[in-house]
Amino acid sequence: MLFNTIDFAIFLPIVLLLYWTVFKKSLTLQNTFIVVVSYFFYSCWDWRFLGLIFLSSIVDYTLGYQFVKPLSQKYKKSLLFVSVFFNLGVLFTFKYFNFFITSFTDVFSLFGTELNATSLSIILPVGISFYTFQTLSYTIDLYRGKITPTKNVIQFFAFVSFFPQLVAGPIERASHLLPQFAKKRRFQYPQQVDGLRLILGGLFKKMVIADNCALMANQIFDSYATQSGSTLFVGAVFFAFQIYGDFSGYSDIAIGSSRLMGFDLMKNFNFPYLSQNMSEFWKRWHISLSTWFRDYVYIPLGGSRVSKGRLICNIFIVFLLSGLWHGANLTFVFWGAIHAVFVIPVILLHKKNGIHKPDLHVPIWRQLLNIAGTFCIVTLAWVFFRAPTLVDAFQYLEIIFSSSLFTMPLVSRSALLFLLLYMFIEWLQRHREHVLDVSHISKSMRFIIYYGVCFAIFYFAGDLQPFIYFQF
Repeated sequence: MLFNTIDFAIFLPIVLLLYWTVFKKSLTLQNTFIVVVSYFFYSCWDWRFLGLIFLSSIVDYTLGYQFVKPLSQKYKKSLLFVSVFFNLGVLFTFKYFNFFITSFTDVFSLFGTELNATSLSIILPVGISFYTFQTLSYTIDLYRGKITPTKNVIQFFAFVSFFPQLVAGPIERASHLLPQFAKKRRFQYPQQVDGLRLILGGLFKKMVIADNCALMANQIFDSYATQSGSTLFVGAVFFAFQIYGDFSGYSDIAIGSSRLMGFDLMKNFNFPYLSQNMSEFWKRWHISLSTWFRDYVYIPLGGSRVSKGRLICNIFIVFLLSGLWHGANLTFVFWGAIHAVFVIPVILLHKKNGIHKPDLHVPIWRQLLNIAGTFCIVTLAWVFFRAPTLVDAFQYLEIIFSSSLFTMPLVSRSALLFLLLYMFIEWLQRHREHVLDVSHISKSMRFIIYYGVCFAIFYFAGDLQPFIYFQF
C-alpha cells in the first residue's frame, strides 16, 4: 500500500477513527490494534513475508527478555551474537546472497577458473533493511546497558511493525520509539495539525517534484548515449530532486501519520541540498541511517579519536557499508566510496558545518558557492546510484565532461526554474521544522498556502511512480 494512493487515503482515516474512539480507553488495545493494522498494511504488498517480521520480532524480544536477569558479560555477548547473526543472516540471504556468489565467481574467472555457482531466485522483502536495523538497535543498546528490556510483547511487536515507518523508515531507535508504546497517547490538536502539514508537504514532494522529475530523469538516463553533456548533467539534477522528493516526501508522510497517532518519529531530512560541505550533507540527509552507522559502526571502530590513518579507514568502512546497505550492486559501493573521498578532507581539516544566518533572505556569495559546489558533487555521485552498472555510470560521466557540456541542454527550462524556486523556499524555511511549517504566519495566509499546495498536487502531479527506497 503506497502513501500516494487512494487506498492509503481510505486506510489512514479509518485507522485514526478507530484508534482515537474504539481503542483509546486501553493502551493494550491501542497497541494491539497498531500491530494488526501494521501487519495488514504490509500484507497489501506480499502477505508471505509477514512471517519474516514476526520471526524477527519474536527472536529479538526473546533474546532481549533475557536481559531482565543478572547476566555475565560472556552470556550477554552470546545473546548479542545470536541477534546479530540472525538478523544479518536473514538480510544477507534475501539481499546479498546472489551478489556475493556472482562476485566470487567473477574473481575466479579473472584467473581463468570457471565456477558453476548457483544463484537463487529470491524476492527482496520490502523494508527488510529498515526493520532489521531497527531491531538490531534494540539488542545492541541492551548489551550496552543504554536501555532496559521490555516485558510487554505487544509493545515490542508494535515497535518493530509500526506501519508509518515500516517499509522505508525513519530507522527508529528502541530508546526513542519503544517507550512511546508504553505511555498513554492523548489527542492533541496542535500535533494533529502539524501531522497533516507534514503529510501535505510530503505528498507535494513526492507527487509534484519527485514523480515529474522521474519522467525526465528516466528519459535522459535511458538514452544517455545519444544526449549532450549538458543534457546529461541536467538529467542527473532531475534525479537528485527525484530521489530527494521521493525519500524525504515518504519520511514526511511517515512522520506526519505517526504524529496523527500521537507518536514522535525522528527527523530524517533537514534541507540537505542547502549543505555547504559533504560532512554537513550527511548530517542532513537520511539522518536515521547516518546516525545509526555513526553509533553502531563508526564510534565502536574508534570514531575520530584515533590516528589519521585509522580515521580515514573508519570513514571508508562506514561509507562502503552505507553504499552496500542501499543495494547489492558495485554501483552503490562506489557511490559510498565517492562520498567517503569528499567527507574525509572536511573531517581532517575540522571544518564546521555551514552557518545559515537566520536574518538572511538570500545566501551570501560564499554560502552560495559552497552550496552549489556541494550540490554538484552530490549530483554527480547520484549517477552511480542511478546507473545500472559501473560501465554505464562512467560512460555517462565521460559524456558530461566532454565539450558538449557547454551546449544548451534539451530539457524543460520551466522545470529547472521551478526546482530553483523550491530551493529558495527551502532556504527561507531552513530554520523551521519542515518546509510546510507555516505556523508563524497569519491564519489566512496559511490557508492560502494549504489550498495552493493541494491545487498543485491535483493538477501538476506526475505519473504514479514507486517509492525508490522500497527496493532497499
